[in-house]
Amino acid sequence: MNIIIPIAFTLIIGCLGAALFFMMRDKGKSNRTVNMLAMRVGLSITLFILLLASYGMGWIAPTGIRIG
Repeated sequence: MNIIIPIAFTLIIGCLGAALFFMMRDKGKSNRTVNMLAMRVGLSITLFILLLASYGMGWIAPTGIRIG
């Protein structure tokens, strides 16, 4: 899980950057921006479900807030 979560966040940010790039370059003439944003939403939902399943199976546990 220590490797999967950072990779997923990197992919999500990469899709967001690609959508911005396509939006500026294509100027609304293609669907590449919409496809990248849809991929980002799909990756975000997949990551959320993966985190919920991992917590349910006991692979990850909350650590709480440590003060001091």
